[in-house]
Amino acid sequence: MFALRQTSRTALRTITRQSSIIPAVRFNSSAAPAAAVDPKISAIVDSISKLTLLETASLIAELKTQLNIPDISFPAGGAAPAAPVAAEEEAPVKEVVEEKTIFSIKLESFDAKSKPKIIKEVKGLLGLSLVESKKFVEAAPKVLKDNVAKEDADKIKATLEALGAKIVLE
Repeated sequence: MFALRQTSRTALRTITRQSSIIPAVRFNSSAAPAAAVDPKISAIVDSISKLTLLETASLIAELKTQLNIPDISFPAGGAAPAAPVAAEEEAPVKEVVEEKTIFSIKLESFDAKSKPKIIKEVKGLLGLSLVESKKFVEAAPKVLKDNVAKEDADKIKATLEALGAKIVLE
């Protein structure tokens, strides 16, 4: 009985030692898939991998003709689009109109009911006192701000129009 225990312990130690040694396996994209590959396909892949570039190009051309695959051309990443042919002859030269990026915000008029809200907003925008803001709003039409970027001008216009003012960007 003792010998049986000793033998089983020795065998268990051997199995434990062997199982603790795990072979390192590296997986990368070029490794073959885990599933078994058909030997016919494996032979084709081996044959293709031995071809030169010219032979590969002729193989692709032959496959396209055999399988009726149309040629698809993809534009190069840095290629410029083709210029229109005789564009100057067809249309007269047009002036290039620059998009305006700097505006003046002008308070044209306002709704009498919304006057207090507009005065508060003008006070915040211009940093004026309450009395100065009231005089400013009552003197409409008047320019609120000059040299304002398009994005900021649109925001200010939307805010004041929501309060009941009529704003013009110039």
